[in-house]
Amino acid sequence: MPHLPLASFRPPLRGLRPTRCFPRSHSLSTQSEPHGSPISRRNREAKQKRLREKQAALETGIAAKGKPPAESTKAWTPKEIVLYEIPTEHGEKKDVSRPLPPAYSPRYVEAAWYPWWVREGFFKPEYQTRLPQATGETFSMCIPPPNVTGSLHIGHALTVAIQDALVRWHRMRGDRVLWVPGSDHAGIATQAVVEKKLWKERGLRRRELSREDFLREVWKWKEEKGGEICQQLRVLGASLDWDRECFTMDAGSSVAVTEAFVRLYKAGLLYRSRQLVNWSCALRSAISDIEVESWPLSGRTELRLPGCPTPVSFGLLVSVAFPVDGEPDAEVVVGTTRPETLPGDVAVAVHPDDARYTHLHGRQLHHPLTGQLLPLITDCAVQPHLGTGAVKVTPAHSPADAELGARHGLSPLSVIAEDGTMTSLCGDWLQGLHRFVAREKIVSALRERGLFRGLQNHPMVLPICSRSGDVVEYLLKSQWFVRCQEMGEQAAKAVVSGALELSPSFHQKNWQHWFSHIGDWCVSRQLWWGHRIPAYLVVEEHAKTLMSWTRGSPRLFSPFLPWGGPKRPQTWLVSTPCHFWKLAVTFCYSGWAVWSCWEPSSQGSSPSARCCFTPWFGTGRAGR
Repeated sequence: MPHLPLASFRPPLRGLRPTRCFPRSHSLSTQSEPHGSPISRRNREAKQKRLREKQAALETGIAAKGKPPAESTKAWTPKEIVLYEIPTEHGEKKDVSRPLPPAYSPRYVEAAWYPWWVREGFFKPEYQTRLPQATGETFSMCIPPPNVTGSLHIGHALTVAIQDALVRWHRMRGDRVLWVPGSDHAGIATQAVVEKKLWKERGLRRRELSREDFLREVWKWKEEKGGEICQQLRVLGASLDWDRECFTMDAGSSVAVTEAFVRLYKAGLLYRSRQLVNWSCALRSAISDIEVESWPLSGRTELRLPGCPTPVSFGLLVSVAFPVDGEPDAEVVVGTTRPETLPGDVAVAVHPDDARYTHLHGRQLHHPLTGQLLPLITDCAVQPHLGTGAVKVTPAHSPADAELGARHGLSPLSVIAEDGTMTSLCGDWLQGLHRFVAREKIVSALRERGLFRGLQNHPMVLPICSRSGDVVEYLLKSQWFVRCQEMGEQAAKAVVSGALELSPSFHQKNWQHWFSHIGDWCVSRQLWWGHRIPAYLVVEEHAKTLMSWTRGSPRLFSPFLPWGGPKRPQTWLVSTPCHFWKLAVTFCYSGWAVWSCWEPSSQGSSPSARCCFTPWFGTGRAGR
């Protein structure tokens, strides 16, 4: 084989590059290759060109983002609405022999069907007898009654669609189906809405009208909104039995509420007691847990509240000194976010193992405002690592303090009235002031007496009444309560035994936790719009003290009531407003008098959002 120069060497194996035959340091690596070198340069140039193009495209895109998009030349045009205009008598079947419009039109498709369904009785439980595939099974359900405070929203539409699918599926199976429509009078919510309407349109407050005049305004509102809700349900195509429509303030519901009240009272499950309740000063009524919203505050926050002339600052911790009796230079500093309740303090509490206060056990402290002696008590519920480790005890205005005070036999002092003003127990200098105006006056008095020890931002949770926007107070009020512990135990056992099924099953944990911590249910409300429960206060005509409470059917007491007929000279009776319909809602929806005609063992369902589970069992009792 003749010797070939290296420059013209070609490897025998295809694709083998000459540069791999030598180390990079070899002098031959610098020699030019006639065919390889231009290709490498072209590859590098092409790669660099592509990189430059990508960078340019990226810069162009970034610049374009800051510019408004170019206007589309295509103008939007509304879709043509095709209506069903074929003459059809109300309740007659729709003519489906005509050709459909070229594009889907909901109004054309939905027209005329619903009145025909209703006339044919497809939505009644008796319809099962007309089915060849009748199963003999029963499925019953009542719609979660929408509040008559306004119109239905998308959430209602979702719930109704789910329920309607269930109901129609059971009908197709051949089951006897009852789906009851209805609406909720929503006592507090509706009364608040109508009050706002009266103020906006006529500049009137509720108490400027008589009870009868105000109720007439509420009934007008109900007729307007209730009719709109029913029409919306019909438009949705909900297969409800309209002959059994209920309203939670109609005659049947009132009978059910009265009957439930009397039965519970006779069974010893209903009682009257003075306890701490959630209280709305703006509404002047007890409210349930569902009406209480928790607003977290990270620090100082100013809010405007109904009835208060100036904005109120929250999220502040006021430090107050309680001088030790017998030791002029000794004091116990307490932090509070509610200085307006200082006149109601009856003690100061510390943890028994807190070494800072061991030498003061059994001593007495001077109240910073009145100078009265207060005991320094020890209780393991006090958390020594929070603040100064000492807390003031106000049993009449704090659920935790009420429990602590009960353990130590402390008598509560109510210093805030039901209208949110300070009571006579606060002294002449505070009596009648709005509680948050009194707050500023109390802080000023502490500064003047040299007992103010500081003010700092403090994270807190503020309870707000969702209906009035006012801060919820915890007040000791005489109310009617239902004992719930035994019933709660039965409800918990029903799920464990399988007698009651919750779907999805993960709700069982929430169910068991709720009923294992349930408190007694406050059922009375101080409202004008709502059921008036059959409880009456018997008072002698010239007596200064109340005689007794009694209960019974309103017709038995109508001769004695000031609004029900001529008064007897010896006595008069007062009825108590109530928020009581929920307990009897199932019975009144099916008809209390005919409940035995409907199988109690029938299948039933009550689809509801998870957020509705707890509020529907809300007690309204403070600190539960």
